[in-house]
Amino acid sequence: MAMLRGAVAAARRCGPGPGTGKAGAPRRYSAAERRRWVPPAGRDSGIVAYNSRSRSKEPLVLGTEGVATWYSCGPTVYDRAHLGHASSYVRFDIIRRIMTRFFGIEVIMVMGITDIDDKIIKRANEMNISPLALARIYEDDFKQDMAALKVLPPTVYMRVTDNIPHIISFIKKIIACGQAYATSQGNVYFDVKSLGKRYGVLTTICPDTQDEAVESDKRHGKDFALWKAAKPQELSWTSPWGKGRPGWHIECSTISSAVFGKQLDIHTGGIDLAFPHHENEIAQCEVYHQCEQWGNYFLHSAVEFSDESMEDAKHLHQAISSFIRDANAYIKGQLVCDPVREDILWERLANTKVTVKAAFADDFDTSRAVAAIMDLIHHGNRQLKAVTKDAGSPRSSVVYGSIISYIEGFFNALGMSFGERQVALGGDNSAVLSNVMDELVKFRAKVRHYALALPEAAGTVPLEGATAAKGPEQEQKEKRQQLMQERKPLLEACDSLRGDLAAFGIHIKDRAAVSTWEIVEGGQAEQQTEKKS
Repeated sequence: MAMLRGAVAAARRCGPGPGTGKAGAPRRYSAAERRRWVPPAGRDSGIVAYNSRSRSKEPLVLGTEGVATWYSCGPTVYDRAHLGHASSYVRFDIIRRIMTRFFGIEVIMVMGITDIDDKIIKRANEMNISPLALARIYEDDFKQDMAALKVLPPTVYMRVTDNIPHIISFIKKIIACGQAYATSQGNVYFDVKSLGKRYGVLTTICPDTQDEAVESDKRHGKDFALWKAAKPQELSWTSPWGKGRPGWHIECSTISSAVFGKQLDIHTGGIDLAFPHHENEIAQCEVYHQCEQWGNYFLHSAVEFSDESMEDAKHLHQAISSFIRDANAYIKGQLVCDPVREDILWERLANTKVTVKAAFADDFDTSRAVAAIMDLIHHGNRQLKAVTKDAGSPRSSVVYGSIISYIEGFFNALGMSFGERQVALGGDNSAVLSNVMDELVKFRAKVRHYALALPEAAGTVPLEGATAAKGPEQEQKEKRQQLMQERKPLLEACDSLRGDLAAFGIHIKDRAAVSTWEIVEGGQAEQQTEKKS
């Protein structure tokens, strides 16, 4: 369900960058003062994406044709993942899948894992375990959570603690370039003022304004730490400036540069990371690589979550599942309908494919793409009107099979499944439960079919108590009544079973040609279909 909600919302990413807007805030660059984004050289991917660097939609141009280099800020693993993590990673996973499955782009993604940090050290001390042990616990939890959400893993995870020598070398070069300084206390800071108007790409903060009073060994209040001197009994590494550990911002700059060098196509993260984290990454990398523009496209998301949006996703899920179920029943001959206008459905399917591709090319507009799918389902449903009598018309199985294949392929590409065997419950027992319920519903359907199947012709042997004076029609009527009375307990038992299972969240519905069952969990119904015998 999270993936479907993410698919609907993935296009709603962030517009203009963050700003405080508070009284007394530092002076900000005007639009004319900010450094302009330069379109990179390379191959046009056919996609237009909103770029936080330019604050507008831009053609997505890749350095290598058919390949996208992508750095994703990973979690600081001091606690379990929260809704913000899930929302951000699901949305970017959908964008990654769109690029791969609909545009044929090979994505090389690196995700940095911050496994040493003030929060990690504090939490480890509270739990009386080592910071690295704590980090491994929550790193594994994070990976399991992402797998549960069907978020694809990156090409490679890279931990900060595995890259300390690279980080030290990175800092040394920034110092050599004159944009950082070491202090007598063993700290190293980036000199923000030394960049002048080159600082402030994602935000409009100007570093030349008067600083507030500084109560540390920093020269200026806006300077940020590249290396932090170790406190007593704190995990640390040896460096030219004494024992210590990396600052936050330098970690991602180093890891990304270690893999991709100075050519990075895409950088992603939550909008809360735009400033100061991503802003400082850009400053560090452009000094280190001595380049004019590092990170060509910055994509940001914001958390947009509400009960209403989840209800909308549930309704969409139910509508899609219902259509696939009915279309499958039609193909199998379980649902009898009037003749289908195949030409209309083939045309709708072709138009939907064009609309979906165009929507994805326009800033990954998943909302418009899903709307096109729902419109296709609407037109498919209009011709799946059940009739009581089979007129012997040929079924249009191929067109409905093609529609099902496209719809399931669409959602499978985005990490979702609407297959007949999908159930709401997770865990190792879900497949077993599904099979058990299939057999139970099948048996119950046989019982109901027997109980409701009454003879169409009168019998030749009089019923007990019947007189020869009664005619055939009267005898037939009485026989049917007697059979109904005898089989009534079977129907009552079927109804009782349905009621008992409903108490456990398993709902059985009896239709004209099929019986369905659904597991209701948190208001969501996942439905299964079994043919009546």
